[in-house]
Amino acid sequence: MIALIQYILLGIMQGLTEPIPVSSSGHVLILKTILEKFNQNIDIDFSILATITNLGSLIAITILFRKEIITLIKSFFTYIFKKEQRKELQQDFNYCWKIVLATIPAGILGLIATKFDLLDKLEENVKFIGLMLLVTAVFLFLIKDFKGKKKEREISFKDAIIIGLYQMIAITPGISRSGATIVGGMFQNLKRETAFNFSFILYIPISIATSILGIKDLLEISASSTTWMLYILSATIAGVFTYICTKWFSKIVKEGKLIYFSIYCLIAGLLVIILL
Repeated sequence: MIALIQYILLGIMQGLTEPIPVSSSGHVLILKTILEKFNQNIDIDFSILATITNLGSLIAITILFRKEIITLIKSFFTYIFKKEQRKELQQDFNYCWKIVLATIPAGILGLIATKFDLLDKLEENVKFIGLMLLVTAVFLFLIKDFKGKKKEREISFKDAIIIGLYQMIAITPGISRSGATIVGGMFQNLKRETAFNFSFILYIPISIATSILGIKDLLEISASSTTWMLYILSATIAGVFTYICTKWFSKIVKEGKLIYFSIYCLIAGLLVIILL
């Protein structure tokens, strides 16, 4: 029963914090630290669980943005194979390449970090995560009044590169990926809704890459059928909560109320540093 509660809590935490700018990985590690304080013999492979719950979040966000994804894929390949339609599909085609361009920095750093285990020590230091939550709070505060003017297809290649660099920084535990990319987008004069949409479209290729890298570990584990049921339960819960929270967060961004998350990150960061 205790194990079941732990898996449920971790699934809820992943689902709640993946879409919003508070760092899902940081919060899962904070919850892990709290659980370990109450139960020294906690028997959960957090790296495997992170891979599986991330997959649940990926499925949820893909469902939410399915129309945009289908449109972009169709436009991309139609542009390549049908010359007569290139003029009308030029913006969509360029937008696809901007997504690729913005994904590259985080992809490269992620591969390097994984190969050389660069983040392991940072992930074990919960106070560092608390400090990074304070950094997230500062950046969210800085863009609290930003509105921006650019729409999706007005994003430049320069904007894409800069937003990609912000996403690269978000590999650091405690720095929110959605927060970093939305902040980066708004600093580039993107409209709030534009920054939100681009941020979550960017999440999909990065999350797919993370899932692919984690497949090797999944294939190597020798978990019982009960453990697999708990993994699937946790991933399902993560997906449901990600779906709900992404729709809710979309409204928050449009209303320009990111200051609430700045205040939350400030309080959470201070509590982690002081209490954990």
